[in-house]
Amino acid sequence: MKELTVKELYNLNETIARELLEGAEYPWEVLPKISEFIVKLGSTLPEEEYEKRGENVWIAKSAKVAPSAYINGPAIIGKDAEIRHCAFIRGNAIVGEGAVVGNSTELKNVILFNKVQVPHYNYVGDSILGYKAHMGAGSITSNVKSDKTLATISTPEGKIETGLKKFGAMIGDNVEVGCGSVLNPGCVIGKETNIYPLSMVRGYVEAGSIYKKQGEVVKKH
Repeated sequence: MKELTVKELYNLNETIARELLEGAEYPWEVLPKISEFIVKLGSTLPEEEYEKRGENVWIAKSAKVAPSAYINGPAIIGKDAEIRHCAFIRGNAIVGEGAVVGNSTELKNVILFNKVQVPHYNYVGDSILGYKAHMGAGSITSNVKSDKTLATISTPEGKIETGLKKFGAMIGDNVEVGCGSVLNPGCVIGKETNIYPLSMVRGYVEAGSIYKKQGEVVKKH
């Protein structure tokens, strides 16, 4: 489906991971490659702009990192990003320029585009969040199915096999995820979409939609 492609979901001018994503048709194809890409890219970052802290952790000198935050490599924290109190970055994470990773938020194997906000009690794993995407307080990506089978994506044209056991959500540019929502494994949310608070989301949500609840999705005017 064309709607699920990298080109339809993301503005690649808004991420330091452009080169990685340009080589893929669908965004979830890069999830197993994030770690290697960070290590390769990190070694090329200009020393006047980025400081290497620990093993394979590069942090922009203009970023704000709380003393209580934990960052495990490989990781790149972009310019003017904000890593708040008790953020837990487990590794394989790219945090874009001007992005916010909030208190008690956990990241693992993710790409956050520029200006992404995951500011309060979020879990984001095996996921890609597009430019200016925002996850409300307590909303999470669930990245492993309860029966531990490989993740599939439910679409109007049928299920798409991903071949991945761990797959959270592919969230397009300017998506708003309401507080307390759960994005189930294999979610793809088209850009400019709003998800109502306390939603339980599965499969593909069309771009420019308002997701009120399962079975009730309307187009924005």
